[in-house]
Amino acid sequence: MSAMKLSVVLPVYEEQENIKPMMEALHSALSGISYEVIFIDDGSSDQTVNEILSLGRTNVRLLVFSRNFGQTSAMAAGIDAAEGEYIATLDGDLQNDPADIPIMLKKLEDESLDVVVGKRKKRKDGFLLRKIPSKLANILIRKVSKVRVQDYGCTLKVFKSKIAKNLDLYGELHRFIPILADIRGAKIAEIDVRHHPRQFGKSKYGLSRTFRVASDLLLMGFFIRYRQKPMHLFGSLGLGAFLLGALIETYLFFDKFILGHDIGTRPLFFVGILLLIASVQLITTGFIAELLMRTYFSAQNTKPYVVAKSYRGGKEEK
Repeated sequence: MSAMKLSVVLPVYEEQENIKPMMEALHSALSGISYEVIFIDDGSSDQTVNEILSLGRTNVRLLVFSRNFGQTSAMAAGIDAAEGEYIATLDGDLQNDPADIPIMLKKLEDESLDVVVGKRKKRKDGFLLRKIPSKLANILIRKVSKVRVQDYGCTLKVFKSKIAKNLDLYGELHRFIPILADIRGAKIAEIDVRHHPRQFGKSKYGLSRTFRVASDLLLMGFFIRYRQKPMHLFGSLGLGAFLLGALIETYLFFDKFILGHDIGTRPLFFVGILLLIASVQLITTGFIAELLMRTYFSAQNTKPYVVAKSYRGGKEEK
């Protein structure tokens, strides 16, 4: 077990005015806990890096990106670098309250959970551009994923380190962390957390984020249902297209050679041909996807399952 109890992962982008207040809030909230703070500067052009360096704290680490790679990459880098037994993530804009971290950590330990997710109570964001799109996105994500988390947009989360380090974060999947954790078999709970209005700097989110969430959700839906069996998706679609195309062409064959009608210029003839071609392409794609997934699991030494506990002679193995 690591000697460090908690690693706090803090992606920041042009948050120079929030750095010192954030550290003061963390220091006050985490007194009595051995912790480190890992700042990840995501290509800031202001004085964010200098503000972090000026803190002069031995338990503060800073990773500086060469350019802006996005919040998911920053979070992944911080998690990879974390040395704590538990990992907490939160935004650097002071809207998340560090005082909620010990409460979440206690719930995780007391209930033997793997992840505790924050649910922002009385959000202090704009109603039209932030609350409504967020609410709609949360409903849609729950419908697709079946993971009953109310607030997917809350960055404040606490994990067991081994769960966080196996999330495979990339792209912009940080908002789907509960789903990624659920895929790994994690025990997840949600708890109300405080939310404060932004005091310094500007929000980095806009309405366009909602459309990115929708497109990423398609990927997550595929991951949940077909990550280990892509042929079930592409094969089913391919067989469906083949049967429909074959049915159309059989009907037209009867129409041509039995009834004597001309079919060469009928749109339905071309639709049937296209469906037959598409069926071959879909089934072939399924074969390729199966090979890629098998290569992924073998090359990465990744298992398509998670063993929660192991026992020998009636005693749990560590």
